[in-house]
Amino acid sequence: MTDHKQSKYERAQERVVQLKKFYNHAVVFVIINTLLILFRNHFRVTLISEEAFGSPDFLKWIDWNVFGTTIVWGIILAFHALKVFGNIQVLGKNWEERKLQEFMNEDEE
Repeated sequence: MTDHKQSKYERAQERVVQLKKFYNHAVVFVIINTLLILFRNHFRVTLISEEAFGSPDFLKWIDWNVFGTTIVWGIILAFHALKVFGNIQVLGKNWEERKLQEFMNEDEE
């Protein structure tokens, strides 16, 4: 292989590695957070009871940590996705060109 093709191959290979890492991250996120949410009440009943601690605020604190973990981890996963998939532009150059063409077509009618 030439140097150009080899570097192209290496870049593609690195992209595949990054995609694989992202997909693994997403799968672990879904599994762990699903388990946390499903077993939240079970953990509260078996590990910590209101009688043992006498504070419903402590149980609310546990709920906040379960949901907080999901929210914070979800934000981190979103940043990971942006890093892997690149800068996603909803209103990018292509959008501008399509809108310009659409408005020009409307003016012709």
